[in-house]
Amino acid sequence: MFRKIKNRPSATNTETVDITGDDTLSAIIFYHLRTNHTIENICLEGIMKIEKLKSGSYRIRKMYKGVTYSVVTDYKPTQREAIKLLDQEMDKVQNKKIRMSFEEASNRYIESRSNVISPATVRGYQSIVRNLSDGFKRLLITDITNLDVQTEINAYSATHSPKTTSNACGYITAVLGMYCPNLILKVKLPQRIKKEPYIPTDDDVKQILTAAEGTSYYIPLILAMFGLRRSEICALTIDDLDGNILTISKAKIEDSDGNWHIKTTKTVESTRKMYLPDAIADMIRHQGYIYNGHPNSIVCWLTRTEKSLGMRHFSLHKLRHYYASTASSLGVPEAYIMQAGGWKTDHVLKSVYRHAQEGRTEEMQECTARYLQNVIL
Repeated sequence: MFRKIKNRPSATNTETVDITGDDTLSAIIFYHLRTNHTIENICLEGIMKIEKLKSGSYRIRKMYKGVTYSVVTDYKPTQREAIKLLDQEMDKVQNKKIRMSFEEASNRYIESRSNVISPATVRGYQSIVRNLSDGFKRLLITDITNLDVQTEINAYSATHSPKTTSNACGYITAVLGMYCPNLILKVKLPQRIKKEPYIPTDDDVKQILTAAEGTSYYIPLILAMFGLRRSEICALTIDDLDGNILTISKAKIEDSDGNWHIKTTKTVESTRKMYLPDAIADMIRHQGYIYNGHPNSIVCWLTRTEKSLGMRHFSLHKLRHYYASTASSLGVPEAYIMQAGGWKTDHVLKSVYRHAQEGRTEEMQECTARYLQNVIL
């Protein structure tokens, strides 16, 4: 509760508020519940002083993290009023320090994380910002409201998929959370449409490999069938092949400026060894290299070839899923598939497992029926 301290006659009469008092703590909690402000911002720590000035006005003061905040009123404030006024003043002062547009805040956010996120992630963030409206990018982050974000997401969703829209909302939330931690966002996102993944069939793969024979894309496509990522294939050298064992320990990554660099693999699990059949290993040794072309050339060739053959489109990355699906249908344990493909989680495997079993439903039912028939009869 308030404790009045009688001082020697001076220019001010001071009332010192002990924040640990029960009454004041109740006032703080009451204000917190009414406004959703964090208790930290409501000056829970230390001493808050209310001083009567010669002019008859009252000054409220509080030191917080080495900074003194002060508010003058023409009336004697109650506990709740003093707490509210100080909280507003703290917000005002802190907002002045971060007076920047959303675009500026986004650039700083990316820069602060550039050493711990991949170049692909940086490009993804930059792509999100490029596709935001100019009006939103110019907004001061301290002026942005939940309605502003909802309006922007509504517009964004008109030209982007639900998943991409969700990613954009997540990024906006992260940027604002870094500079405006008191802003609480509740944004309604479009419902995601569940799509069944298309995984290449054996016939698809045979057609593509037939078309690739005699080109520099033949071996990279085969390695993609064995579960390797494009970045891993493009970073391989002939020295990575020892007998039948291919060591995967690096990746060729594009940075935000469009330049390509050799770096470590995507995850710890991605560094691994892959067994190759004799014919494939001999083919690589005979050629003397694995792939010396531009990483994007493989993707462009694959897209053109699928179109010319009238095939259903699938990406190079889907050949990784083909590997997982094939291994799963052959009964290879999940742990071995994850290790061979360098998967960190089983999310992809669960998806391809369902796909691998779809065509075997009737076969499995017949097998189960025959077993039960033997039990019954």
